[in-house]
Amino acid sequence: MDFLKNLNEAQLDAVVYHDGPELVVAGAGAGKTRVLTTKIAQLIQNGIYPSHILVLTFTNKAAREMNERIAKMCGEDFTRGLWSGTFHSIFARILRIEHEATGYPADFTIYDTSDVRSLLKHIVKDLELDDKTYKPAVLASRISWAKGKCVTAEMYANDESIQRRDANKDIPKTAEIYAIYERRLRQANAMDFDDLLLQTYFLFLRHPEIAERYRERFTDILVDEFKTQTTFKTPSSRNSQALTHTSASSAMTHKASTASEERKSPTSSSSHNATPKHERSNWSATIAPPPTSLKPPTASLHTTTDRFPRRCMPPARKENRSTSSPE
Repeated sequence: MDFLKNLNEAQLDAVVYHDGPELVVAGAGAGKTRVLTTKIAQLIQNGIYPSHILVLTFTNKAAREMNERIAKMCGEDFTRGLWSGTFHSIFARILRIEHEATGYPADFTIYDTSDVRSLLKHIVKDLELDDKTYKPAVLASRISWAKGKCVTAEMYANDESIQRRDANKDIPKTAEIYAIYERRLRQANAMDFDDLLLQTYFLFLRHPEIAERYRERFTDILVDEFKTQTTFKTPSSRNSQALTHTSASSAMTHKASTASEERKSPTSSSSHNATPKHERSNWSATIAPPPTSLKPPTASLHTTTDRFPRRCMPPARKENRSTSSPE
């Protein structure tokens, strides 16, 4: 493949590896995005259908630029059907597809920061509370924190430690506000940004048959600008190229173990079995028992990761950083 010729040894090693989860660690300008896009192109060239590849990026702009790069390598026809976007945009897409299972309409509204704060301001006014104490920004932050911990309004109200904290902050009515906020979102057929993650998590948790369908669909999951998104995560996927640190992706990738060779394009003449295996003795591995099942959210949350190779790429040369475009 001609596009592999432009990679250095460390980049090539990361691109051709396909024996399990992989984490690429490198500094700015080292070519992380080049590795990711080339890896996707290589998967497509090896016969993986684009619709079976999930690419999660930090911004939608990054997803568009990545698709353009892949199209140049493989041709636009080979990139159609590729699932790429931010966590929020991908999960919004899933929620719209599976709307019947969530109870929301397919055209549900997504509230942005200003919408959320406006709604909270009206709730504070309706409850005749001091708006200088119950500031919309503070309330929005508390609710966002709770959803990031997978804490529903009911759980929030029943958690003594949370209630003590709110009382110490002179905002003891936060639990009541949270509950009203959730009801009004439902009445408006709306979700906030945190709901896009949380509701997808609940979708997969409550409907394992839907989760299994997405597990079967995506043989390869790649994450750009990888970082911890939330504190509740149980990712485990044999073919993930980076561990997805979000609740919804955790449910989606958990136990994914489909055989790539069974999903080859009819036009493909190569397979992953032909991918060269490289010596990995210089990799460090982070190992923990993989999750055996997805459990309902609890007050005590923990992190679980599966075994994955950690490939460290050399930093870019300083003299090239000012002239080369970021990867």
